[in-house]
Amino acid sequence: MPRSINIANAPVSYGAFELTVGRDANVPDGIGVLDQVAAAGYEGIDLGPAGYLGLGTELAVRLATRKLALAGAYLELPFSDEAALGVTLPALDQILDIFDGVPVPADRPPPRPTLADAGSDARRAHPGRSARDRGFGHDAAAWRRFGEGLARAVRRCRERGYEPTFHHETGTYVEAPWEIERVLEVSDIGLCLDTGHLLLGGGEPVAAARQLAPRINHVHLKDARRSVMAGIVADDAPVTAIWSREAFVPLGTGDLDLDGVVRALRETGYGGWLVVEQDVFPTTAARFGQAAEDQRSNRARLARLGL
Repeated sequence: MPRSINIANAPVSYGAFELTVGRDANVPDGIGVLDQVAAAGYEGIDLGPAGYLGLGTELAVRLATRKLALAGAYLELPFSDEAALGVTLPALDQILDIFDGVPVPADRPPPRPTLADAGSDARRAHPGRSARDRGFGHDAAAWRRFGEGLARAVRRCRERGYEPTFHHETGTYVEAPWEIERVLEVSDIGLCLDTGHLLLGGGEPVAAARQLAPRINHVHLKDARRSVMAGIVADDAPVTAIWSREAFVPLGTGDLDLDGVVRALRETGYGGWLVVEQDVFPTTAARFGQAAEDQRSNRARLARLGL
């Protein structure tokens, strides 16, 4: 019998993330986002910035009253820099503490600590370059340090009873397919397949969903337009252009073979959270409103595929 796929969303789809929360008056509050996610028919939500949705008992009650569960929490860490990693690991502890305060419903998967590389100024200034230039990536020594640092974070999660997942992200040291492969070589961590970032990084999501199936333990489902990424590369624009130019688009309107990805996940027996994301960086109240409508449409699109 196939395992269950549970559909979640994330605050970033509504324009709420570290660069906007507390800085942009148009950003919806956490309760508003929880209401929108629940009303659209999602079963879970990613944490977003710590405290944005609430903390402790307050967060647990807000989720339970809306029949939502926590799907995970995204955190970038400097794995290849031992000293910097030691300074930033308490942020991981904070996320795990938040997870501890929220009961997991019997019919939902537990939340995944979603770990990503922190990148560098150079990588953020030149997103996409590593797909064409491997010299722009880590050398052997840096990959060794990366593996050691990632192992520290993975142990931290497992000691607390959580199984983490690794998220590849444009503008970090793990964005191109070859870099994803290196992570899987230097660590036993599961992979968060992010279909949108894989498209932007030069990969093929359907093929990855099949070939990497034994390692995939979490999915971020995004659609994206490669033409936007090509323009960003041609203009030598920074990674923030991915959001300001809206490289991520509603499901079914970009270059993602959505039906093919869903079919691959089902045929390979994937079970767990599938987090719909459409990272946006709205600058007007109207655009924030459109973000909510997009997520209703995204949920309806998946429902038509039987999810």
